[in-house]
Amino acid sequence: MKKYTKHNFKAFTLLELMIVIVILGLLATIVMPKILNRPEQARRTKALVEIRNIESALALFKTDIGRFPTTSEGLAVLASNPGGINGYNSDGYLKKVPLDPWGNTYIYISPGLNSKDYDLESYGKDGENGGTNDGADIENWNLDQQP
Repeated sequence: MKKYTKHNFKAFTLLELMIVIVILGLLATIVMPKILNRPEQARRTKALVEIRNIESALALFKTDIGRFPTTSEGLAVLASNPGGINGYNSDGYLKKVPLDPWGNTYIYISPGLNSKDYDLESYGKDGENGGTNDGADIENWNLDQQP
């Protein structure tokens, strides 16, 4: 059995640990501001992803029912059957209809004004139709041109 003494036991000293902590702190002060200065970009990306997910649910709804939900049925019909819809998937098409990243409902119009089947959009940070930069709308008919 090997006996451990003061001389053959390897460990970090307090000074070495303090140096590592200081280096990690310096790295954090350099990297964190770059990550934290992009919350709006992250919200806009989340809205794009959610619109794509809702579009997938709408496509499944159309496959089962033969049509897209009407404007009056809205997106809520993707989460629960209001009754009287033949062919409706008993599990629904979404667990729940998400709010956009700014806490507003997604705008759904069918038939669409800007696209043939439906319009689906978020009004963005400002919550109003139109806007520029961070307040610009995120629209399904224009997704490929979104920032």
